[in-house]
Amino acid sequence: MDEPVRSRRACTSWQYAAMAKLEADFNRSSDTHLLKIDLPHFEGVQLYLKDESTHITGSLKHRLARSLFLYGIANAWIQEGSTVIEASSGSTAISEAYFARLLGLPFVAVMTRGTSPEKIALIESYGARCHFVEDASQMHDSAERLAHECGGHFMDQFMYAERATDWRGNNNIAESIFEQLSREPHPVPRYIVCGAGTGGTSATIGRYIRYRSHRTELCVVDPEHSAYFEHYKSGDPNVTVVQGSGVEGIGRPRVEASFLPQIIDRMMKIPDAASYATVHFLRGILHRYLGASTGTNVWGALELMAEMHAAGETGSIVTLICDGGERYLQTYFDPAWLERNAIDLEPYRRRLQRFYEAGEWQPLAEQTMRYPL
Repeated sequence: MDEPVRSRRACTSWQYAAMAKLEADFNRSSDTHLLKIDLPHFEGVQLYLKDESTHITGSLKHRLARSLFLYGIANAWIQEGSTVIEASSGSTAISEAYFARLLGLPFVAVMTRGTSPEKIALIESYGARCHFVEDASQMHDSAERLAHECGGHFMDQFMYAERATDWRGNNNIAESIFEQLSREPHPVPRYIVCGAGTGGTSATIGRYIRYRSHRTELCVVDPEHSAYFEHYKSGDPNVTVVQGSGVEGIGRPRVEASFLPQIIDRMMKIPDAASYATVHFLRGILHRYLGASTGTNVWGALELMAEMHAAGETGSIVTLICDGGERYLQTYFDPAWLERNAIDLEPYRRRLQRFYEAGEWQPLAEQTMRYPL
């Protein structure tokens, strides 16, 4: 006689408890600030910076990490005792290590041997382990192999970022931006500007804009060594670049699955030196160190401000502070590092100073593209 098929609960008591811990952690966290930046000569165009560096793990990736854990648990990919593995040497690994410790799960970050000791120490401070490979091209396959060997779960941020976050609401970054703007002079922004690493943030914002039928345009800014702008320009999904991005957190050597160009209204390609110069410029205004991806965002936002001003438009522009700059004191803020890498900030510093003092702006018109072509 055949054995009866026994029913089993689709969700275990551990998964219930894990979800409760994630929700309790979220409930303890206040939303991130929306900073209004007053710039002379542009009274009719307001600039706002959504400060994602105030998350407990210090970056925009805190939102993604939480979403990836929720997604993994809801899909029963992450269970009690699961080893969680990610291919990341930066902010994503730091944030995922935090959530893994919160849930009592082992966590392994796969990274290159050239990763800075400061980042390794920060990831390990959450009880995580770092697994080193020789080249960045080996990170994905190594993470996948480790997960298979230990029966764990490979988070694969570049695959799942665009689908793990609820783009319709649930206090995602887009809903938060519109809620915080609701009492401002221009509550529906003319533009929201962001970079693309996984593509998850731009996918969430772009979908939410359309879901709520806002007239806002999404502008994605891309560093000079990245495949995304060229893919957006040509439509070729197989575009690759040899040199890695010079702006940590954004730009990819290949087009990742989570990058959705069809919901982006406009893209700009920003020189790395412009991004670095902008964080030095912001240091003088905000008296804070910020990461270079914030510089990329703000350079793009300033170009749009100048464009709106020249056309006689009024309105608001929102972009993101992705992380603090204390992690980059040995790179973007180090004159010796800039000199070793033959990076000249002065032409871009002069542009920014002229913008601030006289309201004049020299656009990089050849490096902007709208969709559809």
